[in-house]
Amino acid sequence: HNLAKQILEANGASATPAGGHRKTPPDGIICDPNAPIETKLALPPWAKNYNFTGSLRPTQISPRRPVPPHIKKPDYANHTQGVSESEQYDRATNNSIRTYSSKELDGEFGLRHACAMGREVLDIAGKALRVGVTTDEVDRVVHEACMERDCYPSPLNYYNFPKSVCTSVNEVICHGIPDYREVQDGDIVNIDVTVYNKGGYH
Repeated sequence: HNLAKQILEANGASATPAGGHRKTPPDGIICDPNAPIETKLALPPWAKNYNFTGSLRPTQISPRRPVPPHIKKPDYANHTQGVSESEQYDRATNNSIRTYSSKELDGEFGLRHACAMGREVLDIAGKALRVGVTTDEVDRVVHEACMERDCYPSPLNYYNFPKSVCTSVNEVICHGIPDYREVQDGDIVNIDVTVYNKGGYH
C-alpha cells in the first residue's frame, strides 16, 4: 500500500482514485505503438518523483489488448475496478482447503488442462525473450498464445492490471508491467503466466 500511495502522491492524486479501486493504476501511461521511440521510452508521469531503489526505470505502455467475445472470461475481466467478486465471496465463506474431484482435475477443460495450457504459453514466452526484445512484445506473444488456446490471460484487468503477463526485470520483485523497454544483456527476467480456460479454472 505504501508503494501505491507514493505513486499517487507523486502524481498529485489521492490514495484512492475517484470512482476507482485503491489498486487502480494512475493515468498517463498508455502510449500508441506508432509513437516515436522517444515518447515510448519517456518516464510515465507517476514515476517522475518516485524514489527508485535501483537503476531500472519504467517506460510508457501500449494499449490494452482485446479479447474476442468467444473467450470465456473470469468475473473481473470487465469489472471497472478489476475486482473478482467470486474470489472475495470464497475468502469470506470458505475456511477449509478445497479438495478437487477427479472430474474437476482431469475433465476435458479441468484444472490440469488449465495448467497444461499455462505451461505451453510460458514456454512460448520464454522462447520469445531475448536481448533487444521489449517486454511489451513478450506480452503480445503471450496474449496471442492464450487466444489460440481459447484461454483468457488471467492477469489482464485483475485489479486493473493492464497486461496479459507479468514481466519482472532485475530489482522488480514481482508483478512487473510489460512496457517498451528493451531487455538488456545480463537482465534477469521473471515471466509469470496464468491462464483461465473454458472450464473456469486458472
